[in-house]
Parts: sequence; structure tokens; C-alpha cells
Amino acid sequence: MFPRPRTLAVAVAVCALLTGCKKQAPKLVVPAVFHAKFITSQGDFIVESQRDWAPHGADRFYELLHMHYFDQNRFFRVLPGFIAQFGAHRDFNVHATWRNFFIPDDPPKLKNQRGTLAFAKSGPDTRSTEIFINLADNASLDAEFFVPIAKITQGVDVIDKLYTGYGEMRPEGKWIDRGRVEEETNEYLVQRFPKLDYIQRTEILP
Repeated sequence: MFPRPRTLAVAVAVCALLTGCKKQAPKLVVPAVFHAKFITSQGDFIVESQRDWAPHGADRFYELLHMHYFDQNRFFRVLPGFIAQFGAHRDFNVHATWRNFFIPDDPPKLKNQRGTLAFAKSGPDTRSTEIFINLADNASLDAEFFVPIAKITQGVDVIDKLYTGYGEMRPEGKWIDRGRVEEETNEYLVQRFPKLDYIQRTEILP
């Protein structure tokens, strides 16, 4: 297991090693407010993130967008009226590294309302790469301290078109195996679950 990064610069350096960039990668400067376009198999939507909503989460979100981490991501967990989850890198080796680079929790400021994005987690300080979009107002997730980091400002109707036929993951569901998503990512998802919608690419907007 890799140690947790203490600064954004540490994670950027790891990104450089993984992607073959120069070893001395410059530290990313995260804007106070930034926007990104998600170009998906069902259409485009634009999200806005403000650092003061959730500084640690916004920094990681920007970092992942900058390295195109979400390109070709499948929406592997889409539950109608609840959430749509993504964030497993197309290359399982990259995902195996980044899923262990955890960030500290942020105090909640936004509510988990329809169209907001928040990191998934398995306990305190376990956010890394996987993100869900709230498909409805989910007050129960506020009580569980899932902290929104961004919200959709244009194209929110796209999230209602995402394929829901595979449902919840095992063991509650019967199709998609959570462990194989984590270990094999697109090697597992693309061939076995061809109806999954996906993010074609993302763009940080000027």
C-alpha cells in the first residue's frame, strides 16, 4: 500500500512517473473556481467546483481532471433515483496505484442535492478517485458525511439517460462484481457489460 500524499505536489510527481512526463513536474495551481466538461456516451454536461466548498476534494478532482483520469471511465454503478458512480481508471495498473492515495476529509458545506458530485469512501479519510453524481436529493448521504465537491451547471438531464440495467453491484445485485471493478477496471467492464455508459473524455474549461 502506498503512503498517503501530504501535498498535491507529491501526487503530481507520481502522475509524472506513471505517464512518462518529466520527473520534476510543476506543482498544479488549482483555481478558486474551475469548470470542466464531461463528454459522455449520452451527451455533455458541465460541472463547477469551488475550492472553498471542499478544498481537499476540489484539489484532487482538479488533479484527476488534469491528468485525464476519467477519460473512458464507465459509469459502473447507476442506481435510479440515487447515484451514478465512476472513477475506475481505464488502466487497472494506474487505478491500483491511485486508489490508495487517500485525501483527508473535508467538512461539509454543500448538500447532496441532485446534480452534485462527491467522492465515494469506505470510512474516514479514504477518498481517492471514485466519484458519484447524485441523481436525486439524497439527504441520507449528508448524514453519512459524503461531501459534495462540485455540481452540474449545464446538461443535468444527461444523468437521467445513463444505463441502469445492471443495477447495484454484488452481493446486493447480481451482475457487476465490485472486486473485479477495482482489480481489472475496463478489462472487466467493457467486454462483459457493453451497455454501460461512459465518459469519452473530459476538458478543463478556460
